[in-house]
Amino acid sequence: MIRVVVVDDQELMRVGFRMVLGAQDDMEVVGEAGNGQVAIELAEQLRPDVVLMDVRMPVLDGVEATKAITAAGTSKVLVMTTFDLDEYALSALRSGASGFLLKDTPPAHLVSALRSVASGDAVVSPSVTRRLLDRFLGQSGGELRDAKVLDALTDREREVLVLVAQGMSNTEIARKLFLSEATVKTHVGRVLSKLDLRDRVQAVVLSYETGLVRPGDL
Repeated sequence: MIRVVVVDDQELMRVGFRMVLGAQDDMEVVGEAGNGQVAIELAEQLRPDVVLMDVRMPVLDGVEATKAITAAGTSKVLVMTTFDLDEYALSALRSGASGFLLKDTPPAHLVSALRSVASGDAVVSPSVTRRLLDRFLGQSGGELRDAKVLDALTDREREVLVLVAQGMSNTEIARKLFLSEATVKTHVGRVLSKLDLRDRVQAVVLSYETGLVRPGDL
């Protein structure tokens, strides 16, 4: 069973998520919280597989709660956001979240995303990523990190990183580069290791921060 803690300051949203997840044979909502502080406490007590985290909440917001939970290493965090909270979403990703969803995400996509995060993967939506990073880079004035950090990669690994940043799955990358999925998985693993990245989400962020990929490339 995938054990989930739902965090949102709106009770109606929590009820809705509980109904959707409770209907799945492989999922169980083990706790709910209305603010980030309670979320941290529940994550420590219950050690759920995934915390479904709202961003803007009273007492402690989702970004700070995400930092604490991922730093403790007890649970994965999947952030929920809306387009008017893009800066918060990026902050959450950089703080250790394994992905982000819009609050109007269809139930089937939410369930699929939770399964992916629970299995150790990251959820990167190309359309949302483009708007998020376009806005972020526009406000920050462009590149934030020296592209020399990418010099550790081979040409093939850099090519794979570009496709990861564009939101492609291993299957899609394998098809595009005429490689086996196992080979792509190896390349992705080497990229993450060489760049000291936790997962694909961090790879996406780094790709934009170094200018390897830009919003218009998606």
